[in-house]
Amino acid sequence: MPFGKSSVGPVEASLSSRRTEGSMRSSRGEGALAAQNMNNCNNNDGKKDEKKDDKKDDKKDAKKEEPKEVWIMDPATDTYYYWLCTISIPVFYNLIFLVARSCFNELQSGNVTMLMVFDYSSDVLYCIDTFVRARTGFLEQGLLVKDAKILKEKYMKTRQFKLDMISVIPTDLIFLKIGINNPEWRFNRLFRLARLFEFFDRTETRTNFPNIFRIANLVLYIIIIIHWNGCLYFAISKVLGFGSDTWVYPDGKNPEFNRLLRQYIYCFYWSTLTLTTIGETPPPVRDIEYFFVVADFLTGVLIFATIVGNVGAMISNMNAARVEFQAKIDSIKQYMQFRKVTKDLEMRVVKWFDYLWTEEKTCDEKLVLKNLPDKLKAEIAINVHLETLRKVRIFQDCEAGLLVELVLKLQPQVFSPGDYICKKGDIGREMYIIKGGKLAVVADDGVTQFVVLSDGAYFGEISILGIKGSKAGNRRTANIRSVGYSDLFALSKDDLMEALIEYPDAKNLLEEKGKAILMKDNLIDESLVAATDAKDLEDKVNRVEASVEIMTAKFRKISAQYESSQRKLKQRLSNMSNQVRTLRVDHE
Repeated sequence: MPFGKSSVGPVEASLSSRRTEGSMRSSRGEGALAAQNMNNCNNNDGKKDEKKDDKKDDKKDAKKEEPKEVWIMDPATDTYYYWLCTISIPVFYNLIFLVARSCFNELQSGNVTMLMVFDYSSDVLYCIDTFVRARTGFLEQGLLVKDAKILKEKYMKTRQFKLDMISVIPTDLIFLKIGINNPEWRFNRLFRLARLFEFFDRTETRTNFPNIFRIANLVLYIIIIIHWNGCLYFAISKVLGFGSDTWVYPDGKNPEFNRLLRQYIYCFYWSTLTLTTIGETPPPVRDIEYFFVVADFLTGVLIFATIVGNVGAMISNMNAARVEFQAKIDSIKQYMQFRKVTKDLEMRVVKWFDYLWTEEKTCDEKLVLKNLPDKLKAEIAINVHLETLRKVRIFQDCEAGLLVELVLKLQPQVFSPGDYICKKGDIGREMYIIKGGKLAVVADDGVTQFVVLSDGAYFGEISILGIKGSKAGNRRTANIRSVGYSDLFALSKDDLMEALIEYPDAKNLLEEKGKAILMKDNLIDESLVAATDAKDLEDKVNRVEASVEIMTAKFRKISAQYESSQRKLKQRLSNMSNQVRTLRVDHE
């Protein structure tokens, strides 16, 4: 038995140990698999979270990339000008009424409610204007900057920002302590005067009567200076005492001088006499009065000099066109008198000039538009002349580029009554388009009228094309005379051919149209076409032969130069070889 126990026990132990190891291995394997599954699940969850985070980041980036659209004021638009007009009203109100209210107590105390409404309405407009300034765009590399942050930073760096901040400081709060009848504490509102001047500058550039506006603006500045000076005179009189001497404002014993309107008119009158240095005013008595009058006289001298200089310059500018035009007339009159031109012709010339001035046709279009870039010149010419050019039959189907070229080459011309635009047999060097007036196709006697041409009619378009086989060639086939004063546009043959160089297809099309018109009117000869073609061919052959001869002569010249250079090079090489041989012999 002991033997059996001892023999069986080890086997069972070994089996149990193997089973235990197997179970442990299997448990380890299962644990590893479980761990792997957990890791896979974690990895999957992590990938999902990463994808979610990426999507969130993409959404955030998309939100960042799409900036919010904010309102921006473009200074080149009419809206900006209208806003300048709006903000200039409260600025002008403060400029005029603040000093008057500070000096004339009755004006302030008798209209408190109305003035408070105006004051705080202007303050609201000032605050809105500060916002508008912070959102006013500017050009950078030719493009309007619309970034609100950049605009705000640029505005805050300017000197005007500081002045605008000073102008909106609520100094009215001091009224709670000292009372409301002290408008001088609102003088900081005058720091926004730049807006008023900007409005004046913009208006001067936009108006069609700049000289009149400059004169009105100058008068307004003078009135403002007289107004302020009159208010200061009343304030000094109030401090020194009304009626205390002959210089100050009269005493209020006379009820007429106690009225507000009389007080202001008297002070304004005194200020006008003093600053313009005309008329007699009571002499000063006290030192401060002398000082004030001297300052007024100096200011008056500057004002008088400014008035004379500016008004003189403005009147000269207003009459500059007339002076220049009159100089032309005078020079032509002197020339006609020197050459003893007949009185009848002289009167026709003078009447022609009078018509030009009366109808405001004195300006030279090329001279006026010379400072504009070519693109703007073309747009103006298209706007003015394109519809007129489209009325011509042969140009109706032409491409837009050619029409633009031709529009720039149209020349305005004015003819007097009885002037011949062209006569039968004349060489046709230009075509005409009637802009205004009437032209008559007349017989050789100049009296009999066959037909009358009016606005929009045209003639001479066939002669400038040089159609092959035309019976008339490039000669005029009718007499055309101006009935009254006529305004025409002329297009010369040279200008047309210069434009057609860049448009060969258009040239062929125009020639075909012209040929069709001549054939319709039976004004073309096929034999002349053949003769012209043969002549053209012969001319081309002659030109080719001449070109070949020129090229042959040039080739011969180049060949001779090449042979000469080759001989010179060989001679130099032989000389160098001889020198080398001589050096070797000497060395040996």
